[in-house]
Amino acid sequence: MAKFKLIVSDPGTGKSTVSEIEGARAQALIGRTLGERMDGSPLGIAQSTLLITGGCDKNGIPMRADVHGGVKKYIVLSGGPGFKPTRHGERRRKLVRGRTITDETYQINFTLTKPVSEEEKKEAAQPKPAGKLITAKQPEKVRPKKAAKKAGKKGK
Repeated sequence: MAKFKLIVSDPGTGKSTVSEIEGARAQALIGRTLGERMDGSPLGIAQSTLLITGGCDKNGIPMRADVHGGVKKYIVLSGGPGFKPTRHGERRRKLVRGRTITDETYQINFTLTKPVSEEEKKEAAQPKPAGKLITAKQPEKVRPKKAAKKAGKKGK
C-alpha cells in the first residue's frame, strides 16, 4: 500500500501543514505528475485546488519536472531541484526521479491555489483584442558630454 507525507503550503499566509495519508486516499495520487492541478477533497482539504510542486522518494532523491515517468535517472544539472552549484557555470551529473508520482514516492509538496470561478473561466475563454498597446515613454535624462582629450606630442 502507498503511504505519502503531504506538505501543503499556503502562499497567502506563508504557512505550511504536514499530514500523512495511506490506503485508498493515497492511491488517488499515484500516476499524477508535477505541475498538475487537482481538487483537494480526496485528500481531506475541502473546497480548494492544489498544485503539485515537487517531492522526493524514500532515499531523498528529488523529483524533477523535466524527467519523464517515475524512474530514477542520472542527468547533467546546472541548478534547480537536485543540485546547487558552488561556482558559476558548474554542472554535475546527479541522480533524480521523474515527474510522475509512484509508490516509491515518500513526500509530495503541494501549493494551495484559489478555486477558479465560473466567471473567470468565461473571461479566460474570450479572445483578447489583438494589437499593440502604445505607452508613453519617459523622457531620458540628458547627460553632459565629456570634453575630448587632445593628443599630445611625445618627445621633441
